[in-house]
Amino acid sequence: MSRTRAALRPVDLARMAGVSTQQIRNYVDAGILPPAARTPAGYRRLDDRHRGALVTYRALVPGYGPETARGIMRAVHAGDVSLALTLVNSAHAALHDQRLSLRAAGEALEAVAGQPPETSAPSRSGPLRIGEVAARIGVRTSALRVWESAGLLKPRRDAGTGYRVYGPSDVRDARMIDLLRRVRYPLPQIRPVLDGLRRTGGSEALRTVIARRHEGLAQRAAAMLEGSCRLHHYLTENQPAEDR
Repeated sequence: MSRTRAALRPVDLARMAGVSTQQIRNYVDAGILPPAARTPAGYRRLDDRHRGALVTYRALVPGYGPETARGIMRAVHAGDVSLALTLVNSAHAALHDQRLSLRAAGEALEAVAGQPPETSAPSRSGPLRIGEVAARIGVRTSALRVWESAGLLKPRRDAGTGYRVYGPSDVRDARMIDLLRRVRYPLPQIRPVLDGLRRTGGSEALRTVIARRHEGLAQRAAAMLEGSCRLHHYLTENQPAEDR
């Protein structure tokens, strides 16, 4: 026996979600919510399935991000559950890769932070120019300039040529920045790590950075779990009776 679906208006869902009525219409048009029937007067007629889809989408966003959450819901409403689950699996795999990268970066950062600047510096005598530092670290010279503009690197200028020259501590700092950027750490949050290293020669700020990043990934994993549970409920709830 089919279930009776309560009639809802776009404004009803908008009030529930704290968004505009137009946003609900946009969700329907984008496939985030199921297609909506129309009344004889042309108004959209929504029901409990649309409410469930909205709750599911909003549960997916914190863990999977709006773009992936949008793709998952579109796939479900297009009848391609396999694609929706592929997007879910891909997001979990990407999170796992981030955890592995963060662990490796943390170990590398500890190693770099624990070295005196002399061992991080090039073997040849004298300071390096920007191109040599970029080649040694494996980044573009433009990246070094961006880091300098952000106040993270402070190479001195050669008195005769005006060229940037990098000493041992500059090279070490550039390595630190590169490793933190690889684990998607924003530039403003890198400054405390470098300041602590320069001030004390220790890596306490570094450990704090890594711990916070691990905590952030754990929170995202929990949000993904909550979102996937809500997705499973939505799929089961709307499965045809003959397939149950």
